[in-house]
Amino acid sequence: MESITSANDDFSSFVTALAERILNRGLVRRAETMRIALRSFQRFLGDRRPSIAEINTSLIEAYETHLRQRGVTRNTSSFYMRNLRSAYRTAIEEAHIPDAQPFSTVYTGIDKTTKRAVTIDEIRRIGAMDLSKKRNLAIARDLYLFSFYTRGMPFVDMAYLLKNDLSGGYLTYRRHKTGQLLVIEWTPEMQAIVDRYPTSTPYLLPIITQEGPTPRLQYLNALSRVNRNLKILGNRLGLTITLTSYTSRHGWATIARNLNVPLSVISKGLGHDNEKTTQIYLDTISSSVVDQANRMILSSLNSLNLS
Repeated sequence: MESITSANDDFSSFVTALAERILNRGLVRRAETMRIALRSFQRFLGDRRPSIAEINTSLIEAYETHLRQRGVTRNTSSFYMRNLRSAYRTAIEEAHIPDAQPFSTVYTGIDKTTKRAVTIDEIRRIGAMDLSKKRNLAIARDLYLFSFYTRGMPFVDMAYLLKNDLSGGYLTYRRHKTGQLLVIEWTPEMQAIVDRYPTSTPYLLPIITQEGPTPRLQYLNALSRVNRNLKILGNRLGLTITLTSYTSRHGWATIARNLNVPLSVISKGLGHDNEKTTQIYLDTISSSVVDQANRMILSSLNSLNLS
Protein backbone atom coordinates (compact mmCIF):
# COMPACT_ATOMS: atom_id res chain seq x y z
CA MET A 1 0.00 0.00 0.00
CA GLU A 2 1.34 3.44 -0.94
CA SER A 3 2.50 5.49 2.03
CA ILE A 4 0.40 8.52 2.96
CA THR A 5 3.23 9.99 5.04
CA SER A 6 5.41 12.62 3.38
CA ALA A 7 8.83 13.97 4.32
CA ASN A 8 7.25 17.43 4.36
CA ASP A 9 4.63 16.48 6.95
CA ASP A 10 4.77 18.33 10.26
CA PHE A 11 6.67 16.10 12.68
CA SER A 12 4.59 17.01 15.73
CA SER A 13 1.36 16.26 13.90
CA PHE A 14 2.77 12.92 12.80
CA VAL A 15 3.72 11.98 16.37
CA THR A 16 0.27 12.99 17.61
CA ALA A 17 -1.37 10.78 15.02
CA LEU A 18 1.06 7.95 15.73
CA ALA A 19 0.25 8.07 19.45
CA GLU A 20 -3.43 7.81 18.58
CA ARG A 21 -2.75 4.77 16.40
CA ILE A 22 -0.80 3.16 19.23
CA LEU A 23 -3.64 3.89 21.65
CA ASN A 24 -6.13 2.26 19.28
CA ARG A 25 -4.01 -0.90 19.46
CA GLY A 26 -4.61 -0.95 23.21
CA LEU A 27 -1.09 0.17 24.15
CA VAL A 28 -2.21 2.85 26.56
CA ARG A 29 1.06 3.32 28.42
CA ARG A 30 3.08 3.41 25.20
CA ALA A 31 0.82 6.10 23.76
CA GLU A 32 1.05 8.14 26.97
CA THR A 33 4.84 8.11 27.04
CA MET A 34 5.01 9.24 23.42
CA ARG A 35 2.62 12.10 24.14
CA ILE A 36 4.63 13.13 27.20
CA ALA A 37 7.83 13.25 25.12
CA LEU A 38 6.10 15.22 22.38
CA ARG A 39 4.80 17.83 24.85
CA SER A 40 8.34 18.38 26.11
CA PHE A 41 9.67 18.71 22.55
CA GLN A 42 6.91 21.16 21.63
CA ARG A 43 7.74 23.35 24.62
CA PHE A 44 11.27 23.55 23.25
CA LEU A 45 10.09 24.24 19.69
CA GLY A 46 7.72 27.03 20.60
CA ASP A 47 6.19 28.33 17.36
CA ARG A 48 8.49 26.28 15.13
CA ARG A 49 6.92 23.43 13.17
CA PRO A 50 9.72 21.35 11.65
CA SER A 51 8.82 18.74 9.07
CA ILE A 52 9.90 15.11 9.33
CA ALA A 53 12.78 15.86 6.94
CA GLU A 54 13.91 18.79 9.09
CA ILE A 55 14.51 16.68 12.18
CA ASN A 56 18.31 16.72 12.23
CA THR A 57 21.26 16.41 14.58
CA SER A 58 21.54 20.15 15.24
CA LEU A 59 17.90 20.43 16.26
CA ILE A 60 17.99 17.42 18.59
CA GLU A 61 21.29 18.52 20.15
CA ALA A 62 19.77 21.95 20.81
CA TYR A 63 16.79 20.22 22.42
CA GLU A 64 19.09 18.21 24.69
CA THR A 65 20.90 21.41 25.71
CA HIS A 66 17.54 23.02 26.44
CA LEU A 67 16.59 20.14 28.72
CA ARG A 68 19.91 20.24 30.53
CA GLN A 69 19.63 24.00 31.13
CA ARG A 70 16.17 23.45 32.62
CA GLY A 71 17.62 21.01 35.13
CA VAL A 72 16.08 17.90 33.56
CA THR A 73 17.96 14.76 34.61
CA ARG A 74 19.85 12.66 32.10
CA ASN A 75 17.45 9.76 32.53
CA THR A 76 14.42 11.97 31.90
CA SER A 77 16.10 13.54 28.88
CA SER A 78 16.91 10.06 27.60
CA PHE A 79 13.28 9.03 28.11
CA TYR A 80 12.14 11.88 25.86
CA MET A 81 14.82 11.13 23.27
CA ARG A 82 14.03 7.43 23.04
CA ASN A 83 10.33 8.08 22.50
CA LEU A 84 10.96 10.75 19.87
CA ARG A 85 13.52 8.52 18.18
CA SER A 86 10.97 5.71 17.97
CA ALA A 87 8.45 8.07 16.39
CA TYR A 88 11.06 9.44 14.00
CA ARG A 89 12.03 5.98 12.80
CA THR A 90 8.40 5.16 12.11
CA ALA A 91 8.01 8.44 10.25
CA ILE A 92 10.98 7.98 7.90
CA GLU A 93 9.99 4.38 7.25
CA GLU A 94 6.50 5.42 6.21
CA ALA A 95 7.78 8.43 4.24
CA HIS A 96 10.48 6.32 2.52
CA ILE A 97 13.29 8.76 3.24
CA PRO A 98 16.86 8.14 4.48
CA ASP A 99 17.60 8.06 8.21
CA ALA A 100 19.49 11.25 9.11
CA GLN A 101 20.28 9.69 12.51
CA PRO A 102 19.43 12.88 14.41
CA PHE A 103 19.58 11.10 17.77
CA SER A 104 23.02 9.58 17.28
CA THR A 105 24.84 12.27 19.28
CA VAL A 106 22.46 12.68 22.23
CA TYR A 107 22.20 10.51 25.31
CA THR A 108 19.66 7.70 25.05
CA GLY A 109 20.93 5.35 27.75
CA ILE A 110 19.81 4.77 31.33
CA ASP A 111 21.97 5.96 34.21
CA LYS A 112 22.05 3.98 37.39
CA THR A 113 20.51 6.24 40.01
CA THR A 114 21.18 6.31 43.72
CA LYS A 115 18.20 4.74 45.44
CA ARG A 116 16.63 6.98 48.03
CA ALA A 117 14.64 5.67 50.95
CA VAL A 118 12.91 7.06 53.98
CA THR A 119 14.02 5.88 57.40
CA ILE A 120 11.83 4.37 60.09
CA ASP A 121 12.11 7.62 62.06
CA GLU A 122 10.95 9.63 59.04
CA ILE A 123 7.97 7.31 58.62
CA ARG A 124 7.06 7.99 62.26
CA ARG A 125 7.35 11.75 61.70
CA ILE A 126 5.21 11.60 58.58
CA GLY A 127 2.56 9.67 60.46
CA ALA A 128 2.63 12.04 63.44
CA MET A 129 1.97 15.20 61.41
CA ASP A 130 -1.18 17.10 62.41
CA LEU A 131 -3.03 17.47 59.12
CA SER A 132 -6.55 17.65 60.53
CA LYS A 133 -7.18 20.96 58.74
CA LYS A 134 -5.35 20.02 55.52
CA ARG A 135 -7.47 17.33 53.90
CA ASN A 136 -5.50 17.11 50.63
CA LEU A 137 -2.21 16.80 52.48
CA ALA A 138 -3.77 14.26 54.86
CA ILE A 139 -4.98 12.10 51.97
CA ALA A 140 -1.53 12.19 50.37
CA ARG A 141 0.09 11.27 53.69
CA ASP A 142 -2.34 8.45 54.36
CA LEU A 143 -2.01 6.97 50.87
CA TYR A 144 1.76 7.09 51.32
CA LEU A 145 1.48 5.24 54.62
CA PHE A 146 -0.96 2.74 53.10
CA SER A 147 1.65 1.95 50.46
CA PHE A 148 4.24 1.45 53.18
CA TYR A 149 1.91 -0.71 55.29
CA THR A 150 1.20 -2.93 52.27
CA ARG A 151 4.86 -3.75 51.62
CA GLY A 152 5.49 -0.84 49.29
CA MET A 153 2.46 -1.30 47.05
CA PRO A 154 2.84 0.84 43.88
CA PHE A 155 0.38 3.69 43.51
CA VAL A 156 -1.14 2.23 40.35
CA ASP A 157 -2.01 -0.98 42.19
CA MET A 158 -3.48 0.99 45.08
CA ALA A 159 -5.63 2.99 42.66
CA TYR A 160 -7.33 -0.09 41.23
CA LEU A 161 -7.87 -1.97 44.50
CA LEU A 162 -11.49 -3.04 44.84
CA LYS A 163 -13.46 -3.54 48.03
CA ASN A 164 -13.99 -7.13 46.93
CA ASP A 165 -10.21 -7.63 46.99
CA LEU A 166 -10.40 -7.56 50.78
CA SER A 167 -11.75 -10.78 52.25
CA GLY A 168 -11.09 -13.02 55.22
CA GLY A 169 -8.43 -10.75 56.66
CA TYR A 170 -6.35 -10.68 53.45
CA LEU A 171 -5.98 -8.28 50.57
CA THR A 172 -5.55 -10.08 47.24
CA TYR A 173 -4.65 -8.29 44.03
CA ARG A 174 -2.59 -8.57 40.85
CA ARG A 175 0.24 -6.21 40.09
CA HIS A 176 -0.47 -4.07 37.04
CA LYS A 177 3.15 -4.23 35.96
CA THR A 178 3.62 -7.99 36.00
CA GLY A 179 0.21 -9.57 36.59
CA GLN A 180 1.66 -11.36 39.60
CA LEU A 181 -0.88 -12.33 42.28
CA LEU A 182 -0.07 -10.96 45.74
CA VAL A 183 -1.77 -11.69 49.05
CA ILE A 184 -1.25 -9.33 51.99
CA GLU A 185 -2.39 -9.81 55.54
CA TRP A 186 -4.80 -7.02 56.47
CA THR A 187 -3.70 -5.05 59.52
CA PRO A 188 -5.30 -2.43 61.82
CA GLU A 189 -3.05 0.25 60.31
CA MET A 190 -4.50 -0.40 56.86
CA GLN A 191 -8.07 -0.55 58.16
CA ALA A 192 -7.71 2.79 59.95
CA ILE A 193 -6.88 4.52 56.66
CA VAL A 194 -9.74 2.88 54.78
CA ASP A 195 -12.14 3.87 57.58
CA ARG A 196 -11.08 7.52 57.26
CA TYR A 197 -12.00 7.66 53.58
CA PRO A 198 -15.20 5.70 52.87
CA THR A 199 -15.93 5.53 49.14
CA SER A 200 -19.21 5.24 47.23
CA THR A 201 -17.54 3.37 44.36
CA PRO A 202 -16.31 -0.25 44.10
CA TYR A 203 -12.76 1.06 44.69
CA LEU A 204 -11.20 0.65 48.11
CA LEU A 205 -9.24 3.91 48.29
CA PRO A 206 -10.09 7.56 47.43
CA ILE A 207 -8.05 7.61 44.21
CA ILE A 208 -10.55 6.70 41.49
CA THR A 209 -13.53 8.48 42.97
CA GLN A 210 -16.05 8.37 40.13
CA GLU A 211 -17.43 5.46 38.18
CA GLY A 212 -17.22 5.90 34.42
CA PRO A 213 -14.94 5.58 31.41
CA THR A 214 -11.95 7.51 32.80
CA PRO A 215 -10.42 5.46 35.63
CA ARG A 216 -6.89 5.71 34.22
CA LEU A 217 -7.14 9.47 33.81
CA GLN A 218 -8.38 9.76 37.40
CA TYR A 219 -5.46 7.62 38.55
CA LEU A 220 -2.91 9.76 36.66
CA ASN A 221 -4.41 13.00 38.00
CA ALA A 222 -4.41 11.61 41.53
CA LEU A 223 -0.80 10.45 41.22
CA SER A 224 0.29 13.93 40.15
CA ARG A 225 -1.71 15.55 42.94
CA VAL A 226 -0.45 13.16 45.62
CA ASN A 227 3.19 13.55 44.58
CA ARG A 228 2.81 17.33 44.61
CA ASN A 229 1.41 17.21 48.15
CA LEU A 230 4.01 14.69 49.31
CA LYS A 231 6.71 17.10 48.21
CA ILE A 232 5.10 19.77 50.38
CA LEU A 233 5.03 17.38 53.35
CA GLY A 234 8.66 16.43 52.85
CA ASN A 235 9.68 20.08 52.74
CA ARG A 236 7.74 20.81 55.92
CA LEU A 237 9.57 18.00 57.69
CA GLY A 238 12.92 19.07 56.28
CA LEU A 239 13.55 15.66 54.73
CA THR A 240 16.76 15.27 52.74
CA ILE A 241 14.96 13.39 49.96
CA THR A 242 12.09 14.41 47.72
CA LEU A 243 9.08 12.56 49.06
CA THR A 244 7.19 10.74 46.30
CA SER A 245 4.79 7.82 46.18
CA TYR A 246 7.66 5.56 45.14
CA THR A 247 9.88 6.26 48.15
CA SER A 248 7.50 4.33 50.42
CA ARG A 249 8.21 1.20 48.38
CA HIS A 250 11.96 1.56 48.50
CA GLY A 251 11.69 2.62 52.14
CA TRP A 252 9.87 -0.59 53.09
CA ALA A 253 12.54 -2.69 51.40
CA THR A 254 15.41 -0.77 52.98
CA ILE A 255 13.91 -0.84 56.47
CA ALA A 256 13.22 -4.56 56.10
CA ARG A 257 16.83 -5.13 55.11
CA ASN A 258 18.02 -3.12 58.13
CA LEU A 259 15.87 -5.36 60.31
CA ASN A 260 17.73 -8.35 58.85
CA VAL A 261 14.75 -9.65 56.88
CA PRO A 262 16.18 -12.06 54.25
CA LEU A 263 16.54 -10.63 50.76
CA SER A 264 14.40 -13.41 49.35
CA VAL A 265 11.55 -12.48 51.71
CA ILE A 266 11.86 -8.81 50.78
CA SER A 267 11.75 -9.69 47.08
CA LYS A 268 8.60 -11.75 47.57
CA GLY A 269 7.03 -9.00 49.64
CA LEU A 270 7.61 -6.49 46.84
CA GLY A 271 6.27 -8.84 44.20
CA HIS A 272 9.48 -8.93 42.17
CA ASP A 273 9.50 -11.59 39.46
CA ASN A 274 12.09 -10.41 36.95
CA GLU A 275 15.05 -12.39 38.28
CA LYS A 276 14.78 -16.11 37.61
CA THR A 277 17.31 -17.05 40.26
CA THR A 278 15.56 -14.93 42.89
CA GLN A 279 12.19 -16.32 41.92
CA ILE A 280 13.42 -19.90 42.53
CA TYR A 281 14.14 -18.90 46.11
CA LEU A 282 10.89 -16.93 46.41
CA ASP A 283 8.81 -19.93 45.40
CA THR A 284 9.91 -21.72 48.57
CA ILE A 285 8.71 -18.94 50.88
CA SER A 286 5.21 -19.00 52.24
CA SER A 287 3.08 -15.86 52.43
CA SER A 288 2.97 -16.22 56.22
CA VAL A 289 6.70 -15.51 56.41
CA VAL A 290 6.25 -12.32 54.41
CA ASP A 291 3.30 -11.32 56.59
CA GLN A 292 5.42 -11.92 59.68
CA ALA A 293 8.08 -9.63 58.22
CA ASN A 294 5.45 -6.96 57.56
CA ARG A 295 4.13 -7.21 61.12
CA MET A 296 7.69 -6.79 62.39
CA ILE A 297 8.10 -3.61 60.40
CA LEU A 298 4.74 -2.17 61.43
CA SER A 299 5.31 -2.98 65.08
CA SER A 300 8.55 -1.00 64.97
CA LEU A 301 6.44 2.09 64.30
CA ASN A 302 5.24 1.77 67.91
CA SER A 303 1.60 1.53 66.89
CA LEU A 304 1.17 5.01 65.40
CA ASN A 305 -2.13 6.59 66.36
CA LEU A 306 -3.13 8.67 63.34
CA SER A 307 -6.33 10.41 64.33
